[in-house]
Amino acid sequence: MGSMDANPAAAFSAFAADGKAPFQPLNPEDVRAYLHKAVDFISDYYTNIESMPVLPNVKPGYLQNELGASPPTCSAPFDVSMKELRTSVVPGMTHWASPNFFAFFPSTNSAAAIAGDLIASAMNTVGFTWQASPAATEMEVLALDWLAQLLRLPTTFMNRTSSGRGTGGGVILGTTSEAMLVTLVAARDAALRRSGSVGVSSLPRLTVYAADQTHSTFFKACRLAGFDPANIRSIPTGPETDYGLDPAKLLQVMQADVDAGLVPTYICATVGTTSSNAVDPVGAVADVAAMFNAWVHVDAAYAGSACICPEFRHHLDGVERVDSISMSPHKWLLTCLDCTCLYVRDAHRLSDSLETNPEYLKNDATDSGEVTDLKDMQVGVGRRFRGLKLWMVMRTYGTAKLQEHIRSDVAMAKMFEDFVRDDDRFEVVVPRNFALVCFRIKANGGMTEEDADEANRVLMDNLNKTGKAYLAHTVVGDRFVLRFAVGSSLQEESHVRSAWELIKKTTSEIMA
Repeated sequence: MGSMDANPAAAFSAFAADGKAPFQPLNPEDVRAYLHKAVDFISDYYTNIESMPVLPNVKPGYLQNELGASPPTCSAPFDVSMKELRTSVVPGMTHWASPNFFAFFPSTNSAAAIAGDLIASAMNTVGFTWQASPAATEMEVLALDWLAQLLRLPTTFMNRTSSGRGTGGGVILGTTSEAMLVTLVAARDAALRRSGSVGVSSLPRLTVYAADQTHSTFFKACRLAGFDPANIRSIPTGPETDYGLDPAKLLQVMQADVDAGLVPTYICATVGTTSSNAVDPVGAVADVAAMFNAWVHVDAAYAGSACICPEFRHHLDGVERVDSISMSPHKWLLTCLDCTCLYVRDAHRLSDSLETNPEYLKNDATDSGEVTDLKDMQVGVGRRFRGLKLWMVMRTYGTAKLQEHIRSDVAMAKMFEDFVRDDDRFEVVVPRNFALVCFRIKANGGMTEEDADEANRVLMDNLNKTGKAYLAHTVVGDRFVLRFAVGSSLQEESHVRSAWELIKKTTSEIMA
């Protein structure tokens, strides 16, 4: 044994008698001082972010070279960390909060959300059961039910209704991937029971369905849930349905599977696909699913936020006949990451597959059946106090301002769409449903479609190199297409106009 182990009491005495103050990581004065400096940094960051290049110019491994490959042994003043944050970390950031960020669906934020997340982090509660933190669970349930009312979801999806506790319910997860995974597991187990399977013996017969525009995370989640990759159906879409799922094709594929002795289990319908913002017809998909008793999940991660506005709510028509729906306020409803809201029509179908009940978590509140233990609606057990920031956003801004935020972004996107349509060098590739415009330089004169694809690649690369705007691309109908997503919390009409001027100028340069 080492010398320190020989006399641990002496070692401890020496430590206690060295005259230094004990380590206090939550010293109240340090908390106050550090957070004041952090808040000043955040405020300055938002003030200056417009002038920063949206994309950084750094190489892989740069941060280790600047900050060191090994952790420090000795402490340092907090100001050292803040200095290194400013000089090394910020220059390597892609600034998602920049008003010149148009690449992906927005990652919106707000003062209320930041404050809520800060307070939740400080409280650091682990609300796996109701008893572990009653207010954390109650807040999450309340925030979810408020949001359900903004979306005009049926009361069957709510945790509590005017008549008492509902049969459905919700949970806040980290991402849409988690929402897909847990509902896939619940649907899998229901299908196994329905088919009379002994254990998982019938698992190779279960099939799942989605349009080819569905987010790639769906296909990943299917594999994680144990579905045979050969039984994952990606149904082709085309311009005749604006790249939305065709219910007739879905029916044809599902019936063929039944005829082959397979068991249709789960369908993912999307409201606002990542690639082109296509909308699958929720009601028609639900009607097809009902013929086979298959679970229907609606992925409304991005566009679900728009459905708090009455003029967009029709995209969710038929939702009363689906089994689950998820949307992510961290995309477009001013609530910082991570915050994906999952609603299920029958909460027991989810908890039956995900419930854990170890002795050390048993308590009277759970046994009463009157409370929701959110650990039983997710993969893990521990969980963050996510409900606070979502509640703070709704409580602080109210429905009217949240709707104003959505409508403003849509109006700016329409303005950009009009710019594109008025310039005969460009084309809008798919209809704009919300605040995403998919456009491209079109094949003109002697330019082939392949030439146009290359011109669009060059245009995107040159735009992004300027640091004054950031756009991303997709492929629609085998063509290379640019995505212009409006929605950053700091964006104003002037930023959209400036981006368009830069696009026009850059296009003229590459086509000269």
